[in-house]
Amino acid sequence: MRQTAWMIGCACVMAMAVALAQPQPGAAPADLPLWAYGYPAPGSTPAPAPPAAQDDGAPRSLAGSTATFTMAEIRNGYGPADWFPGDHPPMPEIVARGRQDAGVRACALCHYPNGKGRAENAPVSGLPVAYFIQQMHDYRDGRRRSADPKKNNTNLMIAIAKAMTDDEIRAAAEYFGSMPWTPWIRVVESATVPKTRIAGGLFVGLPGGGTEPLGQRIIEMPEDNAREALRDPRSGFVAYVPVGSLAKGEALVTTGGGRTVACGVCHGADLKGLGPVPGIAGRSPSYSARQMFDMQTGARHGLWADLMTPVVAGLTEEDLINIAAYTASLTP
Repeated sequence: MRQTAWMIGCACVMAMAVALAQPQPGAAPADLPLWAYGYPAPGSTPAPAPPAAQDDGAPRSLAGSTATFTMAEIRNGYGPADWFPGDHPPMPEIVARGRQDAGVRACALCHYPNGKGRAENAPVSGLPVAYFIQQMHDYRDGRRRSADPKKNNTNLMIAIAKAMTDDEIRAAAEYFGSMPWTPWIRVVESATVPKTRIAGGLFVGLPGGGTEPLGQRIIEMPEDNAREALRDPRSGFVAYVPVGSLAKGEALVTTGGGRTVACGVCHGADLKGLGPVPGIAGRSPSYSARQMFDMQTGARHGLWADLMTPVVAGLTEEDLINIAAYTASLTP
């Protein structure tokens, strides 16, 4: 019955679709939600980055892990640190080490062995296998890009997808799909946010502390800078969202608010996914907002993106904030 309802609902949504012209790569749209793409607020003075940590060859450790790794090993794109091997199934070679001769970095570097990754990347654990494979093909075939042409990790994913074999894509899809998505992001409504700097597209709290007005943004940052620097897959994120955004987001998500379609039509009543459609409950609000904006601008196409395009077409930046904040606050 749920599958039938999903098919009927998605067919209704599909009937709303309109043909959109493929955009040409170029400058980012003027209305790019900077916070979602890892940029400081307009007019702000970016905090200077500290000197890059040098690898002194000293072993680092994490509480709860018996392993030790140097910084070079932690950051190794073709075999990054796996602090807690018992937390996940055995990793396929493409996930654990990638394929260096083709420039295919290990999936575990950016997405972590548990598939949860960081706010500037995609949360990939718990995705339906067919959906994961489709997204990799969309990258490969030029259908999935970022609205921000300077978003480096999206450009890297396009190159990686082009270099991966179908067997490698399936191995990664089945591995990450075998692990359910579990809580990773703590959502806090607030008028202020800790002061941050940008590190590779990620907001990171300043050592000196202090706060600033949040405004109409979502700022998603590590709960613990030191643990994040070691790529600790047990240390999650906190997302600061505007006061009142959760209630506004709930109204949009559950009813459409006259501007969109209730998300449960395709993503399931609990927003944990239905059939080949991924769950959106408890996932990165920065990522969710980016994807909706990418679809609005036509930067992201493909089977599921084209279905979503008319659904997000009329949403404002405030709507994107409210929807992303609410869905991130839900228990996956």
